[in-house]
Amino acid sequence: MSTDLSRFDHVRAVRFDDPVLYLLDQRLLPAKREELQCTTVVDVAQAITDLVVRGAPAIGITAAYGTVIAAQQRAAQGGDFFTAWSDDLKLLAAARPTAVNLVWAIEQIKQACAGLSVEDVVRVARRTADQIAQADLAANYAMAALGAKLIAPGSGVLTHCNTGSLATGGLGTALGVVRAGVAAGSIDRVYAAETRPWLQGARLTLWELMQDGIECELIADGAGAWLMSQNQVQWVIVGADRVCANGDVANKIGTLAHACAARQFGAKFMVVAPWSTLDLNMASGDLIDIEQRDPAELLAYRDTRVAPEHARAFNPVFDVTPAALVDVLVTERGLIHDPTTAKIAELAD
Repeated sequence: MSTDLSRFDHVRAVRFDDPVLYLLDQRLLPAKREELQCTTVVDVAQAITDLVVRGAPAIGITAAYGTVIAAQQRAAQGGDFFTAWSDDLKLLAAARPTAVNLVWAIEQIKQACAGLSVEDVVRVARRTADQIAQADLAANYAMAALGAKLIAPGSGVLTHCNTGSLATGGLGTALGVVRAGVAAGSIDRVYAAETRPWLQGARLTLWELMQDGIECELIADGAGAWLMSQNQVQWVIVGADRVCANGDVANKIGTLAHACAARQFGAKFMVVAPWSTLDLNMASGDLIDIEQRDPAELLAYRDTRVAPEHARAFNPVFDVTPAALVDVLVTERGLIHDPTTAKIAELAD
């Protein structure tokens, strides 16, 4: 069986055609495949907030190009460039609080441009944004190969949310490992949890895998534990929006439930995240700012009310899985089995 992963890598969520940033509008998939055009930093920040683009790496790439658009426009306007540009970067950084790649990408741009002239900031910001996008794609291919080697032939895997090309610079993190495992012939069954309330698993993960010709079955979020109890899932494979210094993992709400079920029923739990998603300045998951979104996202879906009028809802969009429930953390730098602060620090050196 061919292990050429490029045949699975034909979707790009983020595309910069200077001076316009094109974002594949993930709110519309799978019914429509349309790109949203962003021409200002306000457009970019709003697109991140509104989930036009989602997935920590893709958000980081988007923010990086947002800094480029801001630099180009502030340079053309004249005036106090650095004060205005700094305000633009703060606007981008506030677009979503939990995904660490957002702030990480902005910091990469700031560090690369420190002490430069206005003209050089515009040039270096663009070059650095391109490098961030290219490095993420290369990391995904590296992680796919590393993670797939851990999966024994005949395995069933469960993934949660969308971690494919739509969420990254291409190929995917957790979905990249799934693709590599299918290509190698070791994965027999793929299950995707629907991922309420935005149904990224149902709308996006299935869409990606069906385009690849990879058979996949959709399950309700609550069905994962039952599948594991029936020995249909050997690996739960997820991405991450932030990994703390001790290995605690913030990811889409529902991830913690899958991790608990995996430990109970003997399935392995794999987190796949580029090094840029690790936040070594955050000691543990209890320090993470968990994003709370509009309760209306739970009470209705695409303007159709599903709950009684005047009902209330609690809508955290991420949860934190303790490192003790993670069997392996896959990064482009290598594998970290049973991650701890010491093991992560060792790979960081």
